[in-house]
Amino acid sequence: MGKRKGSVWRADWFVGVCVVLGVLLLHGVTDFISGMERRYYDFGMSSASRVPSERIAVIAIDDRSVGNIGRWPWSREVHAQLIDKLAAAKAKTVVHTAFFFEPQQDRGLDYIRQVKQALAAEPGTAGPNSAAARVIAQAEQALDTDNRLAASLARAGNVLLASDLHFGEPVGRPDRPLPDFAQASTIDTGSATLLSADQTQQPIELLGSKSIGSGHLRQIQDPDGAIRRDALLVDYHGRAVPSLALLAAAKSLNLGPGDIRVQDDVVELGRLRIVTDGAALMRPHFYVAQGGKPAFQIDSFYEVLSGAIPASKYADKIVLIGATAAGIGTTLPTPVASSMTPVETLAHITSSILSEHFVTTPGWAHAVSLGAVALVALYLIALLPRLSAGVGATTTGVVLLVLLLGEVVVLSGSAVWLRLVLPASLLLIGHLLLTTKRFLVTEAGKQKSDEESAETNRMLGLALQGQGQLDMAFDKFRRVPLAPPVMDNLYNLALDFERKRQFNKAQAIYEHMAGYDPGYKDLQTKLARAKNLSETVMLGGAANTAATVLLGAGQVEKPMLGRYQVEKELGKGAMGVVYLGRDPKIGRQVAIKTLALSQEFEGAELDDARERFFREAETAGRLQHPHIVTIFDAGEENDLAYIAMEFLRGQDLVAATRAGALLPTAQVLSIVARVAQALAYAHQQGVVHRDIKPANIMYDPASNTVKVTDFGIARITDASRTKTGMVLGTPSFMSPEQMAGKKIDGRSDLYSLGVTLFQLLTGQLPFRGESMAELMYKIANEPTPDIRGLRPELPEALANIVALAMEKRPEVRYADGEQLAADLLKVAASLGPAPAAAEPVDDGATTVLPAGAAATALAGAHTPSSPGAASARADNHDATLHLNPRDRGGSAQSPAVDPRHNPAHPATPTRSKT
Repeated sequence: MGKRKGSVWRADWFVGVCVVLGVLLLHGVTDFISGMERRYYDFGMSSASRVPSERIAVIAIDDRSVGNIGRWPWSREVHAQLIDKLAAAKAKTVVHTAFFFEPQQDRGLDYIRQVKQALAAEPGTAGPNSAAARVIAQAEQALDTDNRLAASLARAGNVLLASDLHFGEPVGRPDRPLPDFAQASTIDTGSATLLSADQTQQPIELLGSKSIGSGHLRQIQDPDGAIRRDALLVDYHGRAVPSLALLAAAKSLNLGPGDIRVQDDVVELGRLRIVTDGAALMRPHFYVAQGGKPAFQIDSFYEVLSGAIPASKYADKIVLIGATAAGIGTTLPTPVASSMTPVETLAHITSSILSEHFVTTPGWAHAVSLGAVALVALYLIALLPRLSAGVGATTTGVVLLVLLLGEVVVLSGSAVWLRLVLPASLLLIGHLLLTTKRFLVTEAGKQKSDEESAETNRMLGLALQGQGQLDMAFDKFRRVPLAPPVMDNLYNLALDFERKRQFNKAQAIYEHMAGYDPGYKDLQTKLARAKNLSETVMLGGAANTAATVLLGAGQVEKPMLGRYQVEKELGKGAMGVVYLGRDPKIGRQVAIKTLALSQEFEGAELDDARERFFREAETAGRLQHPHIVTIFDAGEENDLAYIAMEFLRGQDLVAATRAGALLPTAQVLSIVARVAQALAYAHQQGVVHRDIKPANIMYDPASNTVKVTDFGIARITDASRTKTGMVLGTPSFMSPEQMAGKKIDGRSDLYSLGVTLFQLLTGQLPFRGESMAELMYKIANEPTPDIRGLRPELPEALANIVALAMEKRPEVRYADGEQLAADLLKVAASLGPAPAAAEPVDDGATTVLPAGAAATALAGAHTPSSPGAASARADNHDATLHLNPRDRGGSAQSPAVDPRHNPAHPATPTRSKT
């Protein structure tokens, strides 16, 4: 019996029943599904293509009107002037939505009337036809704005005013009975069931009596605060008060309140039949904009009053006047707008009445909704459990699509609200829960299978370990969930790796174990020992005197290179290895670039390599500048040459040359200006870099630090050391004279810096070719492209600077880096401040390794214990070119091109005379 009961609880049909009951309960006690239904109603409303009535016009008391006429509320003289204009233009009906609930009289009016009475009480002072009496009469008329507006209402004879109601069940008699003019706009409620109101506010008697009627402007909000219905009639102590929209439609058709009849769920206005949801509640159609134009053209009150918009435009129209300016009145959401003013809402409702555009929910629609719920419940309980996962998902998707599309199509096409979100929600929730239940049952079986598979993998791991296949054994053990027996197996496997001196693999196993139980046996000691041994640097082979010495308790004595202790390897380059080192005397971290000369070269090549290697130290060591990497020391030990240099934080600018990762223009100019200053200093010291490119410029955004690196191929420009015929550099960044193998000076570096600036600004190189010969030809002969061809928003002054820096003739080009830096900083200042750099963090070490002839690396390449994020790179970006001009099949002289005739050089910025 217990087994049978348990099977019922787990049955799909039982779960389906629970889901159906749960969703229906959710719908009954919360507004969640009803809220989704209303949102979907709004979506369907916005999908309809109905056109509003052209008879309706809106005049808005907008921000422009308030700015020109004055602060709200205005004098009623202003309203009277507009009504006079509309009356003269033969407007059919004017509906004013402002509330005129209080008198508006100037304080001076009482004094004028007192003076008038005083003059009348003293005979002989001033007759009724005297000048003083006429002035007093004019002043009284000007200050009595209520009478002025009342006179305009009376002359127009077609103005409706707005009243307000407070919904609530009346108790006893009303505190404020309806005035006669408001009573004339009401009808007898008869047997109709309407919303009730217990309080009302009406226009003052002076104005209301001159209007042709008043209707309520009370808007009905749904639980989410949106307006989707209008109460066409409201019961106020036995009298049905029409809405302002219903009354406006009636007056425009030359009908009165007596022509309004209420029958069940229909309100008749003459021949118009307005279908409601009962209680005279109509769901009006809200019109969407068509062709980029709003549903109703809204004109400014001020423009109509001033004559900018002729009043004749409103002949024979229903003119709605109301506030849209910020701070005047309230706005509420509607199906087609997140906020809409009352006068705009009134326009939509009035048009819906006149055009019979309203949304209905007939009896058959309710039946269809209930039937859809029943069919979905039946599907979840009886059919879905019998379907496979794929077929069930397809069926559910099709039914869900039919329900959702059906509601939108019927609503937008036939204006019938067929409520199908409840069955759609039931279908989706039920399918997800039933699918989840199936998955959990399947997962339980899968868990049992996984346990069996884990034991199989453990046994295979032990077998492979016994055969000496340690890597494959670790792969099997990693597939087994960690537990005490498996921890023992992994520990023994790590010891086998240590015996083979594969400490990095032993470290990986210990770290895998530490994730489960860091306190297992002596795991922490073993892990520290394996980590130290995996980071051990073996310099010059096992026979080298600087080799690592193993001490007791798993400690490691790291090797020395000169006076520096070598910590770990950071990266390998074209000519050697870069290590992280430390000067134990002062605790400074350094980058150590090495070259095993005797292993790489012999004979004359050994001497030449040694000369080139130490030339970097000789050249860069002479340069002490804040934007040039600092060289601390150089030496040679056991045929291992080394240079100790500054250890930096940051990275090179290669990443900033990609199209999607360009730096802000002002930041680029700031960086390049500092590079130009560094080159100016180097050139003053007789040093030409020869290989300026983004890979040799290091930038740290955190400290806003710029460093020029890799003076490894630089040459001192003394006459005794200068040779022609040898080209050193990176092809895409080489100047024409450098490409031609001519004697070069600092202006060649400035050309390369111009190419770098071009690439940092545009993400492209100025010259590219399919072959080296094509590239060399373009550099020597083709004009420099204008950067504004790639980025038109860049200033012309910046384009001129790039053009002058890349001028093919050295004598026309910038002659000094300080000039280039000054021009760049001027342009940067015109662009606004560059992005501020974060404050540098002093953690006792700098972290960007400079690029060099031997190798370039960033600190902490693969070691999480390094002071910063790290990556190592070989110095082979845009490979350095070593050519003899005789091998190029001829010389490539720069053509004598006048930059004034070069389209890439529209103007020439400040430059030195050469």
